[in-house]
Amino acid sequence: MVSRFVGTLAVCLLAFGLAPTEAVADDLDDDPPFIALGVGLFEVFKSEDRAADFRLEYKHSRLWFFKPWVGFEATSKGATYVVGGVLFDIYFGRRIVITPSFGAGWWRNGGGKDLGNNVQFRTQLEVAYRFNDRSRIGVALSHISNASLSSDNPGVEILNLYYSIPLNKIFPPSP
Repeated sequence: MVSRFVGTLAVCLLAFGLAPTEAVADDLDDDPPFIALGVGLFEVFKSEDRAADFRLEYKHSRLWFFKPWVGFEATSKGATYVVGGVLFDIYFGRRIVITPSFGAGWWRNGGGKDLGNNVQFRTQLEVAYRFNDRSRIGVALSHISNASLSSDNPGVEILNLYYSIPLNKIFPPSP
């Protein structure tokens, strides 16, 4: 399943990357802050602890090279994660955006998988399509683990579908 996903993603990136695009405008680095909604599959590589994954994140506009972000994640088995970190966007033309990110936060197992520590780190790679209104739809693969802060460090991989909405579309500026 994962190899099929990676192959499809590679073909899509190649197709979008080779497609003719309009000239790259100065607005690429001026993307607004986003509210991102994610839904996905927790424990994508192992079936015993699989659960639905839900995310709500705020991604700020650029500060220097990086963009800070904060988020809340919950699984269908009752686990919760409050997390924050940094990300940066890599643009391929005007439409394709690859976003690596890193964060750290507080994990609570609930009835879900025990990750060995309350302090957890998340790395993620998202590939998204950018619409004219700057909203994005994308897929992300993330890894959460405690980076060996404790002897038990099972880690988990999560596959998510994201929709990122510019904050000014939710809360338009007053005239």
